[in-house]
Amino acid sequence: MVCLGNICRSPLAEGILKQKIQEKQLDWEVDSAGTSGWHEGELPDQRSIAVAKNHGISILDQRSRPLNTSDLEEFDLILAMDHSNYQNIKKLAKDSRLEEKIDLIMNFAPNEEGTAVPDPYWNDNGFEQVYQMLDRACEGLISAYAKK
Repeated sequence: MVCLGNICRSPLAEGILKQKIQEKQLDWEVDSAGTSGWHEGELPDQRSIAVAKNHGISILDQRSRPLNTSDLEEFDLILAMDHSNYQNIKKLAKDSRLEEKIDLIMNFAPNEEGTAVPDPYWNDNGFEQVYQMLDRACEGLISAYAKK
């Protein structure tokens, strides 16, 4: 799960997917990162923590970190929150095999393909909308891959 600073959207996505994985008893590994290192080592944004908590999820164990090229090797799927981060992730990919792992997270939400998850950093009221979008995408992701 990748956004810009790894404090708002991607920590929520990580927390949501981890909860769904646990509920469905899947053996998946999930992590999140940012395309920038601006908040490296910091907790998720307090508003992300609060909206996750409102939905019974704790993301207090997460710390912001920058995405690196080894992440593209290690993980089977790299999900970007928006088009800008998608392009920045693609720049890290050394070959087409790695590029094929990169996708927009909302491409897994029915009828929302190509949609960007808006950055709620500047909009206190945007965190619940982002949570709902990511929840739909994570459900779609599990539907797409849990059967494989």
